[in-house]
Amino acid sequence: MSENRLAVLSIIVENTECSDKLNAVLHNFSEYIVGRMGIPYKTKKISVLSVVVDAPQETINSLTGKLGMIDGVTAKTLISKF
Repeated sequence: MSENRLAVLSIIVENTECSDKLNAVLHNFSEYIVGRMGIPYKTKKISVLSVVVDAPQETINSLTGKLGMIDGVTAKTLISKF
């Protein structure tokens, strides 16, 4: 079993119609989510989310990959060295 890492996922949602898909993916990984913050940027008609996770490296990679496969969503991850 691999060691958990702390990570922050930065997510930009350019197509707010995909919010249901995004939330479904996040729900599937909810056991690893420490917290999340979403900011609607109404002027640009996008949303910006930060999601903190505590999970094995493979799980973090899987979550980021699944989010990135949603049309209109960009996801990048910063992973702690500890």
